[in-house]
Amino acid sequence: MPEKSAAQNFHVDVAEVGRTLAAMLRGRLAGRPWSEVQRLIRNRHVLVNGNLSCDEGRRLKAGEVVKLLEHPTAPPAREEDVRVVYVDAHLVVVEKPAGVTSVRHEEERHWKESRKNRQPTLEDMLPRVLAKRGRSKPPPGRRGGGPGDRGAPKTSPVRPVHRLDRETSGLMVFARTVPAERHLGLQFKQHTTYRRYLAVVEGAIEGERTIARRLIRDRGDGRRGGTDDPSLGKAAVTHVRPLESLGDYTLIECRLETGRTHQIRIHLAESGHPLCGEKVYRQAAFKKAAPDKSGAPRLVLHAAELGFTHPQTGEEMRYTMPPPPDFRTFVDRLRTRKKS
Repeated sequence: MPEKSAAQNFHVDVAEVGRTLAAMLRGRLAGRPWSEVQRLIRNRHVLVNGNLSCDEGRRLKAGEVVKLLEHPTAPPAREEDVRVVYVDAHLVVVEKPAGVTSVRHEEERHWKESRKNRQPTLEDMLPRVLAKRGRSKPPPGRRGGGPGDRGAPKTSPVRPVHRLDRETSGLMVFARTVPAERHLGLQFKQHTTYRRYLAVVEGAIEGERTIARRLIRDRGDGRRGGTDDPSLGKAAVTHVRPLESLGDYTLIECRLETGRTHQIRIHLAESGHPLCGEKVYRQAAFKKAAPDKSGAPRLVLHAAELGFTHPQTGEEMRYTMPPPPDFRTFVDRLRTRKKS
């Protein structure tokens, strides 16, 4: 699609009810040949009611919203996309690809295995990844020390101690034993871990800043949000440092002093700089959201660095992960726009 294009939303009108997705889009995209419309659908450029649709023959219903993306959504993550950075008998550090949920929600744990396999989480995939990996050693160049692969069993369940959002890429640690789960979980609870993120946000951020605003579960419209009331919510602190101006956008680094749910997303959005690709926190409570014109393929947030204390040895562990290709491609595209 042309570089200057942005995402387009089409509300299905009465005359379009019952038409195929391809027919509806061709009618809306005057002058586009059938082949191009079909290619856009097949290549993951089209959402219906927020969900990816690659079915050009899908029949549309009244009230549905078709969104045509400037850039394709990422393909679903596979076990081959999950890279183990470090593993021993107590824990495993892994690079989470974007597009996969970190852990299985409690209400989904009763699902049959066949249903889970259609929508696998990182928690589901990781034991199989470890089984295939066997006792291979961690890759060279790892930052931080550690007991290597000593005594690592070939298969065992993993125990989540923190989460990343589905669209967020980056480093995660899972426990492999109950004592390790308790020890690591306490580190996250007490905010003694080190977590650094990279993100691209709207607007210009010209200097370092610290955002300290309490977070509450419901700001009034069912969404999480911030409050200045010291009697409500939980304390949340995010340290922000600009890295590069990208025209109307800024590449930034965020370091978490606390680790609340959606902390970075909420803090930045409420300070007037929502993340590119943000869909939930773009608008204030009960206000209409401003459109995201960035063309981001997903939420542009990446967990780039993770540090913690090994639960068995007490050794300080720290790992870094560069942004994945979709993140880097998006930043390069914004650089090109800035020059033009």
